[in-house]
Amino acid sequence: MRIALVAPSCRITPEAVERVRALAAAHFAEVELVVHPQCFLSDGHFAGSDAARADAFVEMANDSRIDALWFARGGYGSNRALEGVLPRLGPAAKGKTYLGYSDAGFMLGALYAAGIGQPVHGPMPGDINRVGGEAAVLRSLAWLAKRDPASLETSLRDRRPAAAFNLTILSHLLGTPWAPDLSGHVLMLEEIGEYMYRIDRALFHVTSDPMIRRVAGLKLGRCSDIPENDPDFIRNDVQVAEEWCARAGIPWLGVADIGHDIDNKVVPFGKVAR
Repeated sequence: MRIALVAPSCRITPEAVERVRALAAAHFAEVELVVHPQCFLSDGHFAGSDAARADAFVEMANDSRIDALWFARGGYGSNRALEGVLPRLGPAAKGKTYLGYSDAGFMLGALYAAGIGQPVHGPMPGDINRVGGEAAVLRSLAWLAKRDPASLETSLRDRRPAAAFNLTILSHLLGTPWAPDLSGHVLMLEEIGEYMYRIDRALFHVTSDPMIRRVAGLKLGRCSDIPENDPDFIRNDVQVAEEWCARAGIPWLGVADIGHDIDNKVVPFGKVAR
């Protein structure tokens, strides 16, 4: 199996990639990692210019020898490449798996909206830099190489279609031409580094969207590294999620095992094939 690493957002270091290569070689002999040189470019905040990031993605997605595209890391920037990617994807792109999370949600959502390939929320190579990050990287490799059900978020066993996003990313994706129709899906959301009032505001926006009000229900993943609010916001992330679901008439389904951490689980968009 040939898995291409691309970086539609921020760059990854060669050292991190070599650690992922070694891990893959030790556990998945059938996997060949094809690392596009664009992953190491630097253009200010981004892994190369918008055009360079889009070109690398299109090159790998349209290559019939590649089975999956793995987003190297998150950060910010994949939304800036959308218009340079989606219209240029050919038939070969439709048979691939696309895996990432965080900022990659822009690209995953747009691919899902266009019916291109199998978008999947899951750990990225950049997670190797977290303490214990090897487990997260292996989880995604196990899904990509073997469709290992142990990699999945456990609630996916109920067979309903699902999708997972970073809360802020989905909030910014809604209302654009790239937003997918998630009617009837179990929607899982997670967040990192945002004040409680920003989480509350983003949940107001997401749960107010007419399409989101047609989801099968909402589950909240981990909201980590929440800065201290002054004055105290009082409500926590689960409480505000429950409240906005109640106001919007969206079924509250509890917590999801996803987040910006090494325990982040895999969530394929749509129904999981068994």
